[in-house]
Amino acid sequence: GGVELFTDISSLKSIDSRIKELEEMALLDRLTGLANRRFIENEIVIHLSEEKRFQIPFGILFMDIDHFKKFNDTHGHDVGDRVLKFIASTMVKNSRPFDVMGRWGGEEFIGILRNVTHEQLEDLGTRLRVLVESSYIAVENKKMHVTISIGATLMRHDDNMDTLIKRADTLLYESKSAGRNRLTMG
Repeated sequence: GGVELFTDISSLKSIDSRIKELEEMALLDRLTGLANRRFIENEIVIHLSEEKRFQIPFGILFMDIDHFKKFNDTHGHDVGDRVLKFIASTMVKNSRPFDVMGRWGGEEFIGILRNVTHEQLEDLGTRLRVLVESSYIAVENKKMHVTISIGATLMRHDDNMDTLIKRADTLLYESKSAGRNRLTMG
């Protein structure tokens, strides 16, 4: 003789699925699928700690879509959402697997690039800027182009999250003031 035991695990699978869904909601931007601001802030804290303990350098690319409000107002929010998704996809496909790309808010994005030099940070930022500038989305048989401005900086030993983000943000606005569609290092 033998005995078989059956257990209904469908409720456990449902709970696991819901937990995964809630984790994604807490850490990912719903529209772009990129890391959200909370995730980016946590990553910066981790990278600051790694730099202090192991001297692993990292840099920040603070990116903003040029004239996005005007673009959104002219072409509509659906087209604006497509632009945000396109830029998110461009960033992910053209960065290293261990770099973190995220949506800071609105039309602002942040890239955290681990173990980079000044030149590597500038090269990746420039590559992303040029790729966005030379690409387009098609809307009603028209090519829609956008550009991005970027502020780029390496972490300094005395930085905290606020000083690092503030410096990158200031550099971003220098790019905008200098005519947009450019990268400013500092």
